[in-house]
Amino acid sequence: MTAQLRSPPADAELQLTEADFARIARIAKAGWGLSLDSAKRPLIRSRLGRRLKALNLASFDPYCEIIESGDTVECDHFITALTTNVTHFYREAHHFELLESEVLPGLIARARKGQRVRLWSAGCSSGQEPYSLAGSILALAKDAASLDLRILATDVDPTVLVTAEGGRYEAQSCVFPSPALEARLFNKPSTPPEAFRTIRPELQPLIAFRRLNLMQPWPFSGRFDVILCRNVAIYFDKPTQTRLWTRFSEALNDGGSLLIGHSERITAPAEHALEAVGITAYRKTGLLPTTAPR
Repeated sequence: MTAQLRSPPADAELQLTEADFARIARIAKAGWGLSLDSAKRPLIRSRLGRRLKALNLASFDPYCEIIESGDTVECDHFITALTTNVTHFYREAHHFELLESEVLPGLIARARKGQRVRLWSAGCSSGQEPYSLAGSILALAKDAASLDLRILATDVDPTVLVTAEGGRYEAQSCVFPSPALEARLFNKPSTPPEAFRTIRPELQPLIAFRRLNLMQPWPFSGRFDVILCRNVAIYFDKPTQTRLWTRFSEALNDGGSLLIGHSERITAPAEHALEAVGITAYRKTGLLPTTAPR
């Protein structure tokens, strides 16, 4: 790491040149698949500027050198700064309604026959999605923890995974579409209300939280029955999205479900293997073309 001798500039003086931004964008794309919009330059300058200040650096050039060197600690800060984690419990409730009415009953029946059932929350952020999924499962099967039925929850950002694993949230962020859904995940608020609320303990054994960069090899061989990857692909360019849809299709069991974000769309070649069954909800019904990109 090469530290500069002069003091870092004040935030108002810190310059993110076009060359700096282009370099940061190349690093983000190569390492994490992120496609950075030039409109986000002020936000990136502000967020990464805090890292320059923490490292006593006067410009973005030496900071990029640190990231390019593969410094694991600073790379963690880098990806945290570049990603925005917006989520809430039972977000896009229509997906959970579809799962509870058409998908989960069959999977639970299979699990009760001794079969393996796996669900994947890819891009789980601070945990609201996998905990919501676990709440839906327990609402249908109180014995779920005794079955071979588990949720894998992954994210590239180590900071949000700490929150997810802890299952502890600011009370003001615990907003639900209905009181019934809230009761699945939390006990009744205390009186007077506390600043934080903790997920009900029976949900956590169903979930394994792991760090995973979707652009790298996936360290598992078994297939999934449900994959949720919602509002993640919007941060990738079209070719990267196409490869991701292909890999998800390959990772699904026949008849498995893929749920994506409200502004995302499956494209060829994955669309040939996935049938739309609801709003941004798909079921695997066939094989991918042999020329599908990897």
